[in-house]
Amino acid sequence: MSVTAAPVLHVPDEPVARAEVWLAQVLEGAELKAVLTGDDGVADWLWSRWRFLTSSGFSREEFGRIVSGYQREIWLWLAGERTWVQCCSGLIGRITRRIESPGG
Repeated sequence: MSVTAAPVLHVPDEPVARAEVWLAQVLEGAELKAVLTGDDGVADWLWSRWRFLTSSGFSREEFGRIVSGYQREIWLWLAGERTWVQCCSGLIGRITRRIESPGG
């Protein structure tokens, strides 16, 4: 049985301009979940940087569910209550735990 090493996720550069757009969308009445997981949302942006997660068995849909489940922390980042590094580090931890315990 071969064991594939889990990918090491990095904290990408903060998407400052995109964050302003996402925050404006929510403040203008868009549902936070739609901003996170919809087309051109936070999950799409992160997925484009972490596409190699597919080699660990992740699908785009599963990734979207993880991001959606992390929406409170992402909202706190968008609202300026958390730094990007804090937000991303927590999300990376959640993803890494999922990789280390498949089906969990």
